[in-house]
Amino acid sequence: MLVKWLGHAAFMIELFAARMLVDPWISNPLSPSSLNDIVAEKPAYILITHDHHDHLGEAVDIAKATGAVIIGTYELTLELAERGVPEAQTMAMNIGGVLKLGNGIEIYMTPALHTANRGAPAGFVVSTPEGTVYHAGDTGLFRDMELIGGLYDIDIALLPIGGVFTMGPREAAIATQLLKPRRVVPMHYNTFPAIRQDPEDFKARVEAISRAKVYVMRPGEALKI
Repeated sequence: MLVKWLGHAAFMIELFAARMLVDPWISNPLSPSSLNDIVAEKPAYILITHDHHDHLGEAVDIAKATGAVIIGTYELTLELAERGVPEAQTMAMNIGGVLKLGNGIEIYMTPALHTANRGAPAGFVVSTPEGTVYHAGDTGLFRDMELIGGLYDIDIALLPIGGVFTMGPREAAIATQLLKPRRVVPMHYNTFPAIRQDPEDFKARVEAISRAKVYVMRPGEALKI
């Protein structure tokens, strides 16, 4: 498994059986990739945590160009239909549910403390034979992260640290303590001035209270399990 950061909250998860995008705002200021680059990768699935523009991003364009299936809440799939995405290219689910995609790949939808234009904001646990990734989406700290950590053996947690709209470094460090992942990657920071943060502050806070290894990634960098 490779987990590649594309800036902001956008990630590419590369598996033996499939490529998945999460929250593909590819035009974000930190992105190392163009839309054409992402289309050429031919992702099979696109996971959307919620429909704010910096998370839905270019999902519709990518789906139309590649045939990728978009996974999100039921309300999000209705919104995608209005934008011209065929029903056959969407898979609806809701918080607490699981989608089994074959080849041992399972997608669990988790809560997130945030807002959305339509439907509910969410996070995703991507469980595969190659490893398990938790993308928290945009969220504040909530105690049930401890349950998420207990239910799923998380190899990599992708956590927002920008503050203002999500957790900041202090809260995200506590989230790491609750989730108990082996590795944690900060995201959703330094994309624009309001969410400017020092990821080294987050790293120091995590290392003081958790055994998780912190990877401060550069856009375009990939972490291998």
